[in-house]
Amino acid sequence: MSRLLRPAQVRGVSRRTFLGTSAAAGLAAAGLSGTQLRAQTRGGSVRAAVGHGSTTDTLDPGSWENDFTIGMAYAYCGYLTGVARDGSLEPQLAESWEATEDAATWRFKLRSGAAFHSGKSLTVEDVMASVAFHIKEGSTSAAKPLLEAIVGMEADGTDTVVFTLAGGNADFPFTFTDYHIPMMPALNELEIDFQSKDGCGPYKLAEFEPGVRARFVKNENDWDDNRGFFDEVEVLSVVDTNARTTALVSGDVQMIDRIDLKTVGLMSRNPGVTIHSVAGNQHYTFPMWATTDPFTDNNIRRAMKYAVNRQELVDKILFGYGSLGNDHPIGQGQRFHNSELEQTTYDPDKAKFYLKEAGLTSIDVELSVADAAFAGAVDAGVLYQSSASAAGINLSVNRVPNDGYWSDVWLKHPWVASYWGGRPTEDAMFATAYSEGAAWNESNWVNARFNELLLSARSELDEDKRREQYFEMQQILSEEGSAVIPMFANYVFATGPTINTNGDNFSTHWDKDGHRWMERWSLA
Repeated sequence: MSRLLRPAQVRGVSRRTFLGTSAAAGLAAAGLSGTQLRAQTRGGSVRAAVGHGSTTDTLDPGSWENDFTIGMAYAYCGYLTGVARDGSLEPQLAESWEATEDAATWRFKLRSGAAFHSGKSLTVEDVMASVAFHIKEGSTSAAKPLLEAIVGMEADGTDTVVFTLAGGNADFPFTFTDYHIPMMPALNELEIDFQSKDGCGPYKLAEFEPGVRARFVKNENDWDDNRGFFDEVEVLSVVDTNARTTALVSGDVQMIDRIDLKTVGLMSRNPGVTIHSVAGNQHYTFPMWATTDPFTDNNIRRAMKYAVNRQELVDKILFGYGSLGNDHPIGQGQRFHNSELEQTTYDPDKAKFYLKEAGLTSIDVELSVADAAFAGAVDAGVLYQSSASAAGINLSVNRVPNDGYWSDVWLKHPWVASYWGGRPTEDAMFATAYSEGAAWNESNWVNARFNELLLSARSELDEDKRREQYFEMQQILSEEGSAVIPMFANYVFATGPTINTNGDNFSTHWDKDGHRWMERWSLA
């Protein structure tokens, strides 16, 4: 076992020294949180078409990166904790957790009776291997930045895992809600069996054709009787927006996401279609490689930020189903959103000023886009091209194929279109996409002060001090970061007449009810 995973010396610690921290401990102690599901119809089958998925998708949880694989993960995999519809933390495979006063040591008690689809009981060894898989030497998992603060893991009996962190982390239980970190059967201390599709979720993964489809069947032995109401679910990868819309209107599928916002009004007139619009943390971005010229110069990056007409994008790409972005990823509904930060607006003169500061009067740049990045990404690139021209920025739009976009273009081209569903905590969002060395730091951006604050805020238990630190981090990203984040987009999806969504109090941190629609919805 690597040094990072050496067992922590915690056996002698008295349980009386542990205190529950934040809302997590209180909810866990109560054994519930969030909106409770009412009685729903059980049985039947449903088909859905989602605007994502790639032929390069795999079953390796560290590689999951699009809405197709995220939804698949939450359907067939089990997680220690979850995010309830109201945004609170809820127990799942872990029935409770508690921490020391400094939030540097955490104990998670596993749920009695939790088992994999194969019938194998979930063990503490499975939990530790499922975590070690992401932080072992040489790991390229996108979850590595979220977990690398763990300096020790140890089993305390047969039902409790103790995690020791390099420093305090008040949000640590939220870490295990990340879709990359399911609990899977251990092969050894560092490896898990993900190829067998053996999960702890409400559904079994019966078939998986990357970039095409996935089929699920109800897990009759699920530990939670209050979820997983369908007998069978088929999810199709249909990147073409028109094809998804036609499939819903014709009744071939009962749910679609990422609908064409230009046609929302027309679709809403169909009595068999219900449109759902949910404001959350989803944001659309244009990350620039800070390690590649001309984006190594922050003057150039600032010019690009003033050269985009954000309101035009919200009006013409989102058709009002969203809000202005300010070049940082924290949504208005999040706890530490910096509401005091001055909004960056479209200003060609300021863009010219920053070009001049870089010693230029004009510049040629290329932006690679495909609608696989987000619905309307190509049109957004064309609008960006038009607004930037007034500042002397000659922006050429490189339209690339949808298929293979996430494997061949994203993280491969120096300036691209991208999207993020957000994360439930500021720390998770920053650590995943902006921290030094993160696999998904899509702009290759490194800022010493930002990384210093990231570590400090994570271990800070004083709410006012944390707020100051997260406010400063958002300001650094807005003024010095290497991503243009022009807009936050509502999650807009549609259901057919046979779907009961169990109310409209949807989760806001991910699309389609926190990607747990298969778990929460039923047939009408």
